[in-house]
Amino acid sequence: MLKLRVALACALTLGALSPALAQDTQRFRTDKVEVIVETVARDLQNPWGLAFLPDNRMLVTERPGRLRIVDANGTLSEPIQGLPRIAVRGQAGLLDVALDPNFAQNRLVYLSFAEDRGEGRAGTSVARARLSDNGRALESLNVIFRQEPNYTGPNHWGSRLVFDREGNLFVTLGDRFDLRNQAQNPANHIGKIVHIKRDGSAAPGNPYLNREDARPEIWSLGHRNLQSAALHPTTGELWTVEHGARGGDEVNIPQKGKNYGWPIISYGVDYSGAKLGEGTKKEGLEQPVYYWDPSIAPSGMAFYTGDKFPAWRGSILVGALAGKLVSRLDTNGNRVTAEERMLQQLGERIRDVRQGPDGFVYLLTDSRNGRILRMKPAT
Repeated sequence: MLKLRVALACALTLGALSPALAQDTQRFRTDKVEVIVETVARDLQNPWGLAFLPDNRMLVTERPGRLRIVDANGTLSEPIQGLPRIAVRGQAGLLDVALDPNFAQNRLVYLSFAEDRGEGRAGTSVARARLSDNGRALESLNVIFRQEPNYTGPNHWGSRLVFDREGNLFVTLGDRFDLRNQAQNPANHIGKIVHIKRDGSAAPGNPYLNREDARPEIWSLGHRNLQSAALHPTTGELWTVEHGARGGDEVNIPQKGKNYGWPIISYGVDYSGAKLGEGTKKEGLEQPVYYWDPSIAPSGMAFYTGDKFPAWRGSILVGALAGKLVSRLDTNGNRVTAEERMLQQLGERIRDVRQGPDGFVYLLTDSRNGRILRMKPAT
């Protein structure tokens, strides 16, 4: 036993573990702190979203259409029963999960997903249901919001769920890979952020409540494919990160009624290399707070507010799919002042980033053998 302890201590000091343990625990240097990344759970198929239950267990979505509870030991529950009709193709499937602000009293859960609308068509929808007392089923499920129109294509669904401080829900919606300026059209939900009450109706104060030619649920427009969203811990403002095409991934602070430009302006180019839209700037269209070129393919974000990484407090942590990293963004007010790219040696597509109740950082890896990872200081 003593020899094993000495071997492990030496391995940690050297920043490497034996091959048998390396897949479960790895050590990395970052600019401000050394971290250990450990596997909490494995054998999840393309996990997409994560929410912590009051007892610190985790609700995790798998894109092929499964919702599970994961306990502290990494044990996966059997798939929870009672999910809605989910379209699974391309980027489509079961997406994000969020708990009602009063979950401890009402046990309500919200899911975003690609809803099968029949005849090969689908759209991003949001469902609300009660998690049964034994955690094995969703009860009284109701689809409270449907993105319109729906499409046959398999891409660009969004979609993150974020409750604001008043208990209303922001839902990010992709442009469904439609370049016909539909993200600019307030008469639909394509390439929009919507702001709804918990029953799915338009939230009070939305910018288009009194316009007959616009959807009352819309908060902001001109977005491409937003897979990251979180509230600023001090201001309560919504911050988002969205995919560009080849370059032009953007950090934004979406304000009500404002237009964020897609596809008229972009800092990226089309996948063919052709120019997109009219350039990078145009009067009346908002500029990003920060952008990446080349693209990192961002998905999932969290503001770090915990005490386990004091040097990171106030930073934004953003997962990256193509980039296979975690981007840590320093902020000052509404500006991003610096970026650090972390965990590139891990070689994993990072789908979601969450701060746990314990102050550690939790990551979802996007693969057929996906994992929940926990990032801890190495001290």
